[in-house]
Amino acid sequence: MQTIFEAFRLIADPQVILTVVLASFFGLFVGAVPGLTATMATALLVPMTFFMDPLSSVAAIVACTAMAITAGDIPGCLLRIPGTPASAAYTDETYMMTKKGLGAQALGSSLVSSVIGGLFGAIVLIFAAPSLARVALNFSSFEYFWLAAIGLTCAALVSSSGYLPGIISLFIGLAISTVGMDVISGSPRFTFGVVDLMGGVSFVPAMIGMFALSEIFHSLVYGTARHRFAKPQKVSGIFSGIMPLMAKYRTNIGRGSIIGTLIGILPGAGGDIAAWITYATARRFSKEPEKFGTGHPEGVIEAGAANNAGLSGAWVPALVFGVPGDAVTAIAVGVLYMKGLNPGPRLFETQGAMLYAVFMIFLIANLALLPLGWLAIRAASRILVVPRPQLMALILLSCVVGSFAINNAVFDIIVMVAFGLIAFALSEARIPIAPIILGVVLGPMLEQNFLTSMTIANGNLLAFFERPIAAVLGASAILFWSMPLLGLALRTSRRARPPSAALDQPQEMGRTTSL
Repeated sequence: MQTIFEAFRLIADPQVILTVVLASFFGLFVGAVPGLTATMATALLVPMTFFMDPLSSVAAIVACTAMAITAGDIPGCLLRIPGTPASAAYTDETYMMTKKGLGAQALGSSLVSSVIGGLFGAIVLIFAAPSLARVALNFSSFEYFWLAAIGLTCAALVSSSGYLPGIISLFIGLAISTVGMDVISGSPRFTFGVVDLMGGVSFVPAMIGMFALSEIFHSLVYGTARHRFAKPQKVSGIFSGIMPLMAKYRTNIGRGSIIGTLIGILPGAGGDIAAWITYATARRFSKEPEKFGTGHPEGVIEAGAANNAGLSGAWVPALVFGVPGDAVTAIAVGVLYMKGLNPGPRLFETQGAMLYAVFMIFLIANLALLPLGWLAIRAASRILVVPRPQLMALILLSCVVGSFAINNAVFDIIVMVAFGLIAFALSEARIPIAPIILGVVLGPMLEQNFLTSMTIANGNLLAFFERPIAAVLGASAILFWSMPLLGLALRTSRRARPPSAALDQPQEMGRTTSL
């Protein structure tokens, strides 16, 4: 109890409160700008932490990331440009809701579900961090391979264009992920002698090109760049009718929060995978799966809850064992080392008060999302009033700056343009773009863990099912793969069945009964 009181005293420091407020506004700004990401916002904060105490440094990262993750939904909803990789899972859904005049509902449901998921993840972080982190550390390369395989399976499930276009898009993403140095031999693959490709294709410029630049190309080709949006609207009343909607989809919120937290706890997984998996899960168990991809809030609510829940969960292995859960917590671990605080089990003994103060900041940051997120949405909604020529120019400028700022390299701008053209061509062929992102994100994880597992097992494929958790994940993955085939076989059998068989069956039953 004394530790908790000391934690309250630490967060009551005016410097800590001011840091949280300023970092929150900075995160909202960066997250709402098309092309900029939460990871970029966190990276930009690192030089400022040189002048802060350890608690203020971590508090700034927590508040900034929580705000940026949620604000990333704003450009995705209004402009079909995801602010974060996690937002890409349901960008098309929220954009379709905006085109149907439901932009306020999309942003409101995403905001409220993110707050609920973030609070759930923070509570788990506070009360169950040591035990949950211990479970995550038991995962080996076998479990990670199956987790990546399940995530890749979601590409077909989240694709509103059908299984085949989703699989084609997924394989394109997997092919892109193989560019760079081989994870085992270290030899270059598909670099064509270009030194800048030795480290692989930079993800953020590729994402900006596929989602933002392709939209600009579409506007230019179809002549809509000179016009305003088809239905300019002011997004207001985002909380109107949200509570009944949350009550209707309370199962989705609970499932998204739980899955997001569990996946966030797994080192290297993070909230991005959680968003993809929960969106696919929402569609799989929905009573109205045919509405997905047409502007339906169910998947948005579940994935939105998973976003911030995964963000909180990713801090469990980072703080307790020093194993980063995602890119943001990797930066945070570096800041802690820089401040002389080595993350690990001893941190609870030596810096218990500061650690619980960090936990409380998670709660504060997620609660502050409601008023600050409302302000951010109200400010960003004016973007629909801007004429398209000025808007497209601003988006293009953001794309160029965001792509260049990742590595300070002109080559990333070339990557952005190339992927913008590729995405535009694919969209013309009715091939979805979102599964490409999934393949690029999970491809390296799948390959590295498969090769590591095969090396450990000496090529024995049965070893992927020998560990209990790996066997459960493997069976789940095979079930996911077989469900479309089983559905196809069931539909084929129904079509092949003669209509007379269904009519004759009751008569035969009646004759049997009379006998």
